[in-house]
Amino acid sequence: MFDLDKLIRPNIKKLVPYSSARDEFSGEAKVFLDANENSLGSPLTKWYNRYPDPHQRAVKEKLAAIKGIGAEHIFLGNGSDECIDLLYRSFCEPGKDNVIICPPTYGMYEVSANINDTAVRKAPLTEDFQLDLVHIENLVDANTRIIWLCSPNNPTGNSLRREDMEMVLNNFNGLVVIDEAYINFARQKTFIQELTEYPNLVVMQTLSKAWGLAGLRLGMAFASTAVIDTLDKVKPPYNINQATQELVLKALDEVGQVNDMIHLLTDMREAMAEVFASMPTVDKVYPSDANFLLVKIRDARKVYEFMLTRGIVLRDRSNVKLCEDCLRITIGTEKENTVLVDAMHDWYDQNPG
Repeated sequence: MFDLDKLIRPNIKKLVPYSSARDEFSGEAKVFLDANENSLGSPLTKWYNRYPDPHQRAVKEKLAAIKGIGAEHIFLGNGSDECIDLLYRSFCEPGKDNVIICPPTYGMYEVSANINDTAVRKAPLTEDFQLDLVHIENLVDANTRIIWLCSPNNPTGNSLRREDMEMVLNNFNGLVVIDEAYINFARQKTFIQELTEYPNLVVMQTLSKAWGLAGLRLGMAFASTAVIDTLDKVKPPYNINQATQELVLKALDEVGQVNDMIHLLTDMREAMAEVFASMPTVDKVYPSDANFLLVKIRDARKVYEFMLTRGIVLRDRSNVKLCEDCLRITIGTEKENTVLVDAMHDWYDQNPG
């Protein structure tokens, strides 16, 4: 039986979070003299001399309407990486607890675990990039706190089988974090609507990918109110800055434009997959539900280095298990894609063997 109280670190249970006067006040105030701000303004604009809303209420309300979920189920982080870090800091006792990851997958799960002195156990994906449920089950012990699942997965691009993820959710008494950073590019349905069914579920999404707001650094975690309350307790008081909140509010009014971009990117993804597959140096283009392609190519490292001489930066994954001789290639603009394809042909012309 899942019991969140048993997962929360003892020091976090006892933690008295930082509280500002604006945590204690709601509504519209005329005069703010509580936070030792510069009341005369700033060199940039009269608005940025004030601290931002520590609870990001307006952003959460707008996101709640888009996602079809209560605002109380939303946590906003300074990128998804902050959400990852806070989950470790809230639920994993350093030097004692462990988590499970399924490589190849997003690298920050392991990096953040190491920073937080949490042991990492690995259940590699199968040859077709799916979960090895037996291996996962065999790794779980009394100190396993989190299982990280990335779907669509990075760097492989594929979605994990939904029934496999449900199997993990149904049989694990710790937190199951499903990272849906690329969900907008996939046919797979989000797990957000399943939060009421699975109290141990945390869903992560981001505005960095489909929404095109990577520079603003805003990640989202969706979970039970108990999990959200714990993350709010641990986070820095003003973790989402004022400029980010303002720009995100404007962007969230443009759902139609975002959907148009998603359709265009997925169309270009399929077109690029066909182009790569026709190249003599390419051995395989893996199916993708993301805004990138994993391409198995002969002499991948040399191709990567050749592209750098042309001012083209790709992601070399050739040393990653199950991704040998693979490059991860983001879908660019039409012009960028053309430049890349031309450079790939130049590589082949110079290295026909």
